[in-house]
Amino acid sequence: MCGIVGYVGPGDAVSVLVEGLSRLEYRGYDSAGVAVLNGRGVETRKLAGRIADLRELLTRDPVHGKCGIGHTRWATHGAPTDSNAHPHIDCTGTLALVHNGIIENADVLRRRLEQDGHRFQTETDTETLVHLIEESPGETLEERVIAALDHVEGTYGIAVVAEADRGKIVVARRGSPVLLGVGDGEFLIASDASAVLGHTRSVTPDGYRVLDLEAREQDRAVDDIEWDLDAIALGGYPHFMLKEICEQAETVRSTLRGRLLAADGTARLNGLNLTPAECNSIGRIVIVACGTSWHAGLVGRHVIEELSGIPVSVEYASEYRYRRQLRVPGTVTIAISQSGETADTLEALRAAKATGSKVLGLVNVVGSTIAREAQGGIYLHAGPEIGVASTKAFTSQVVALLLLGLYLGRRRGLSVEDGRALVAHLLALPELVERTLAIEPEVRALATRYADAPNALYLGRGLTFPVALEGALKLKEISYIHAEGYPAAEMKHGPIALIDENMPVVCLAPRDAIYAKVVSTMQEVKARGGRIIAITSEGPDDLSRLVDHQIAVPAAAPLLSPVLTVIPLQLLAYHIAVLRGCDVDRPRNLAKSVTVE
Repeated sequence: MCGIVGYVGPGDAVSVLVEGLSRLEYRGYDSAGVAVLNGRGVETRKLAGRIADLRELLTRDPVHGKCGIGHTRWATHGAPTDSNAHPHIDCTGTLALVHNGIIENADVLRRRLEQDGHRFQTETDTETLVHLIEESPGETLEERVIAALDHVEGTYGIAVVAEADRGKIVVARRGSPVLLGVGDGEFLIASDASAVLGHTRSVTPDGYRVLDLEAREQDRAVDDIEWDLDAIALGGYPHFMLKEICEQAETVRSTLRGRLLAADGTARLNGLNLTPAECNSIGRIVIVACGTSWHAGLVGRHVIEELSGIPVSVEYASEYRYRRQLRVPGTVTIAISQSGETADTLEALRAAKATGSKVLGLVNVVGSTIAREAQGGIYLHAGPEIGVASTKAFTSQVVALLLLGLYLGRRRGLSVEDGRALVAHLLALPELVERTLAIEPEVRALATRYADAPNALYLGRGLTFPVALEGALKLKEISYIHAEGYPAAEMKHGPIALIDENMPVVCLAPRDAIYAKVVSTMQEVKARGGRIIAITSEGPDDLSRLVDHQIAVPAAAPLLSPVLTVIPLQLLAYHIAVLRGCDVDRPRNLAKSVTVE
């Protein structure tokens, strides 16, 4: 959930480390630090605070060297304090380490290490690693790291430097991402490709070796990163979240690009690695995901069942992995994760695979752990998403699930005519997204009316119920206003008690088969004095006498409506958060890539 950067080369390590850490700020963090080998041992500079505070510290108390490691921490074990910030050092001050992940047996290891005379300076689980390496046998640093990790239970991505092995960084990972960047006479390591793009586009001739935990050398291909620095720059926008909301017409277009076969009324999804016979033998689909990706999965359930007739269940990955897993023949499990590194989703995928299920991944990051461990899948091609609150990844996930529903449907009885009609709607979708984004000034004005609301209720039915959940989540994440999403018909089974003249109620009411039902719910809210914000689609009906505010998105085929109706909710959350003075791109307590349980 935090960021790692390392550098070995002819340049100044500190400037490279701080630049890389600044590119990882979006992941969420509460402290930062660096450790550098400078010929006089290992020197660290670290503090609780932002990268700007670390820059100021390094200006007051500079350190230089050609080899070093840096870290941004999101607190798990121990409060966000200067001492708990990474890097951590051993008792001799000659070895330093940074770590992402969770050491599950840290308490047992700590008691044993303290009995052996090691002095702990922090409350973190990470510090056990540096003391384990300190006392482990081996002639080289990598031998000592391998020996130490033999005692560790949990997940880790670590980078280690030692005075005895100058000019070397040893990196190890289990369930937490770390990549190697190969530059011109220099090498970088990072937990995210965005940290190395300023120096190289080639990741993971002598100069590096890849070993397994038995010290056996492994071959690893070097891949080129498709993203560039412009993709992770603000480009004139005040926040990454607004930039990414406004990119959605292009990201939807990218997710669709090359995948629609108009004449056949189907989709091309070769990466699924599903034969026609396997498609026909699917008995059920289980979607595992967390947060926003779970909401996309709920939309996917409607889409896939409607188009293919295959029963679909959507599970919180964090709950699924701890239930008894049933071995049901014909099951396909789909793991959805923007980063491809979400710890709970990855473990749910592994649990499903252990039952014999075919496992597919739906991810945005090429080469991520879920992408590697799945037996097939769909890449979103949405480009890097920097804002912690996911926006463009959600709409791309929904589009990818529409493609999957079309693909499976055409192999299981969906007529070519119906397939062609859906293809036509999908081809028109990017333009509809562009038209929807044009309502941004209207939503910005609306935000001024509700920026001080302490609570909000979001209601939807059918395909728009997951959108209601997603809209409420966005508002909670970045503005810290309490909000809940509910099925509209369930309102009278409890939440109706909350409604009064101070309660804004966002009602999702595109003009579909259940439009009249949602209007009836709005009547119930109106009768109790609630303030209604209606998100509807263009058409002849005028709700102005019923609702306080009405925002109309372009009319679209019902299965596509979630892509359009979610955009006003993203914009509303964004503008309310800005008006409240919140740190939109880095909301408190949250991290972009949740790589711990």
